[in-house]
Amino acid sequence: MTGPRVTGLDHLVLTVADVAATVAFYGDVLGMEPQVFRAADGSARHALRFGAQKINLHQAGAEFAPHAARPVPGSADLCFLSDTPLEQWQAHLAARGVRVEDGPVPRSGAGGPIVSLYLRDPDGNLLEISNRAG
Repeated sequence: MTGPRVTGLDHLVLTVADVAATVAFYGDVLGMEPQVFRAADGSARHALRFGAQKINLHQAGAEFAPHAARPVPGSADLCFLSDTPLEQWQAHLAARGVRVEDGPVPRSGAGGPIVSLYLRDPDGNLLEISNRAG
């Protein structure tokens, strides 16, 4: 390939119906670290940190500009890698009353084969928790 190219993902944005409910779910269920930060424009914003990435949260109807052309809660499909065995995830999710929609099932990840569980967050976004296979 010639020309410029991207090298990684720094953050993504989820538009959510209830920031507090989203922060509680992702913190308690997925172990992400809630963060309030000051954006370049000085506004206070909410994010969820994990690994070297973060998810910024926009309140539906009060999105920060610029934003997606049609920001709506529940439109995301996200896959998260974990070193924790899926059996432990299943027990953890069951203890928190979170329903597993599918899995464990084999899938194809960006770095090769993975095995995944599927669940939904409070907005109905599809979340995939995956272990690398083999």
